[in-house]
Amino acid sequence: MLDQLVRRVQTLLVRARRVERRELREFRRWAETTDRVVHLSMLVFVPLLIALVTALANAVPRLTFLLFPPLASGTYTLFVDPTAKYSDPKRFVAGLTIGAVCGLGALDLSSVLLAPPTGQFAVSATAAGLAVLATGLVTWPLDIEEPSSYSTALLALLVQPNQQLVFVGSIFLASALVASVFVVWRDRFYERRATYLYESTTGDDHVLVPMRGETAGRTAMLGARLAAAHEASKVVLLDMVSDSDAAATERELLQDTVKLDMFSETDTDASNANRTESTAAVFGDGGSVDAETTEAADFDAQVDWLETHAARIETRTGVPCQVVVAIDDGNPAATTLQTAAETNCDLVVAPYESEHGALSPYLRRLFRGNTDVLVHRSRAERSQWKRVLVPVRRTSDVAHNMVDFATRLAGKSGRVAVATCIGESQNRRRAEEMLADLVEPFDGAIETRVSRADINEFLATTGSQYDLVVIGASQDRSAASRFVSPPTFERLEDVETDVAIVDRSH
Repeated sequence: MLDQLVRRVQTLLVRARRVERRELREFRRWAETTDRVVHLSMLVFVPLLIALVTALANAVPRLTFLLFPPLASGTYTLFVDPTAKYSDPKRFVAGLTIGAVCGLGALDLSSVLLAPPTGQFAVSATAAGLAVLATGLVTWPLDIEEPSSYSTALLALLVQPNQQLVFVGSIFLASALVASVFVVWRDRFYERRATYLYESTTGDDHVLVPMRGETAGRTAMLGARLAAAHEASKVVLLDMVSDSDAAATERELLQDTVKLDMFSETDTDASNANRTESTAAVFGDGGSVDAETTEAADFDAQVDWLETHAARIETRTGVPCQVVVAIDDGNPAATTLQTAAETNCDLVVAPYESEHGALSPYLRRLFRGNTDVLVHRSRAERSQWKRVLVPVRRTSDVAHNMVDFATRLAGKSGRVAVATCIGESQNRRRAEEMLADLVEPFDGAIETRVSRADINEFLATTGSQYDLVVIGASQDRSAASRFVSPPTFERLEDVETDVAIVDRSH
């Protein structure tokens, strides 16, 4: 009885941890945009900083509450747009402090010229006008304009004469404290958010490539160049066979095969030709065929083909490459995903397959799996992709993944362009800001483009200028939306360049 209770508790704990990991992963994906990172940080740091300053003010009775309104608005300005003009910590501190000084100076000057108004909170109109004028005249030439400095100048008009120096000192110390926290947050987290938060820039370095179709070799090279961007990388070439006997034979041959050292650009085609010739060589002059010899020759040719690509990848990219043989039980997608899990691969790079003008059922099942997938449609015999175009609709975890893949492939010497297409009535500036937020975490020069043309028209006219177009799989859209407007990747037949379709597991 006790054992059953213990097992039940253990089962519940395992389920709770699984749910916790899933929820944490979903939250991480949701937060994987610059806009949400900024707003979450603002919701955390602005209240905490104001609470901290309030606690200090309560501990020091001479500190006035008048410093809090401009401090709160200035803190919001800092965190809401960390790269904007008004998010300079020096400008923030100097602007608030100078605003307080200008307000107190205007108060003293108006008191000399005019009799102060009566009433507890009455303020001289002349003093208010002079405070704003003086703040503008001082902050403008010094290039320390700060919106909150004007509110500081007006609030200074309510300060009692015996608290003027305390007010200025309070503004300076409180704003300096806020600015210090902002600098640490911006330098230690915001500028490095790609490392801490975005999974796309830290994962996908163990790549599984199903060797299916005539373009599998070029797809394997693309997967290897993606993996090569990280140090702890590897590529696994997957060959699927129909039964256990064939798998055992092929595995034995793989163990005995010696990899070649160097290959030229035409080695892949030569390997394919050799594979065909080795099969044809078993036919006699009279047309009789030895079935066992034919089967052995087929295995030899297949193993030679796989090892040729593995050696070619290791030679050109320096990425370790291994070959795995798996048994296909009638569901190649499930076999592929299971092999990816068993070989600790976090990305499947598969050759493009189509059926009736759409993705094949095999690829669609891969998209529904729990592993990141990239489908590569090869239109040219490329082994490098230095010019990459990334069309996006909005910022998202998939969009970050796409830009990350593009920068990996292009490298320091390549060129990456991130583009979005908007309608005639859409705001161009908002689209430019979206693209700027999307590419900001990534190193290197990345071009951003906003076009009012239709996405298909844009890709048809500009796609040929690039080696590769990286596009999302649109798995986040509803079935009705996909029925009304098919995914963009299904309408790229006229784009005469390589295409990579990216999907992140959910």
